[in-house]
Amino acid sequence: MLAGTLDAGPKPVGLLIVSGGNEIRSGAHAGMSRIARKLAAQGFPVFRYDRRGIGESSGTNGGFLESGVDINTAIDYFRQTDPKIAKIVAFGNCDAASALTLFGDAKALDGLVLANPWVIEDTEVSSDTPTAPPPSAIRSRYWERLKNPQSVIDLFTGKIDLRKLANGLKQATQKQLNTDLSIRIRDSLQRWNGPCKILLANGDTTARAFLAAWNSKDFADVKALPNITAETLDSASHSFADEHSKKWLENQLLNVLDNA
Repeated sequence: MLAGTLDAGPKPVGLLIVSGGNEIRSGAHAGMSRIARKLAAQGFPVFRYDRRGIGESSGTNGGFLESGVDINTAIDYFRQTDPKIAKIVAFGNCDAASALTLFGDAKALDGLVLANPWVIEDTEVSSDTPTAPPPSAIRSRYWERLKNPQSVIDLFTGKIDLRKLANGLKQATQKQLNTDLSIRIRDSLQRWNGPCKILLANGDTTARAFLAAWNSKDFADVKALPNITAETLDSASHSFADEHSKKWLENQLLNVLDNA
């Protein structure tokens, strides 16, 4: 039994929010409930739920790769609960974006908004099990630090651990290959016929990993599809938690819903 929350609105286009990681339906920093209230105030009904084994939902948490039934059951329930809905757009951040891409029923959904999709191989997203960032993300991080004069001062004054620096540079120079997960996401995007907007916080490690895949030759055909677009925000906030990021995300979602 899954627990869900409906923020009602009079319009015939609804938003389904799928939470990422092991977050409850309020989402990171209560951001998802805030988004739901904002969009409902604009007339769009919003439905969000806790994945099985998370929050108030019963069952065993099988991770995002086992969440397909939950997603599609939530779509059906949303339509049954609010019969006036003619179209549903689905939004997910991090591994929820990946799950929507892999498992969202294209016949039941009318659009996707995918934020910072997770392509780092098969590790369940959790703050308890940190995952090593891909070489592309490490290179970006070092480049940002090199542009900061304080980093040069720290290097010469011994505040930077030279052993860790050497190890990081070694990882940064490794060739990055697309993961099986990123290839599965690519294949799913190629099969998706509806509108899809990808939102990326370009300073976020997860987004950088996706960008490395997105800009590779493996994704060339997907990038050329007219129904799939990507927008970037100059931010390191993975969950769009600061005020500028929150407003940007809300505006992106409103734009998609208005044009659904």
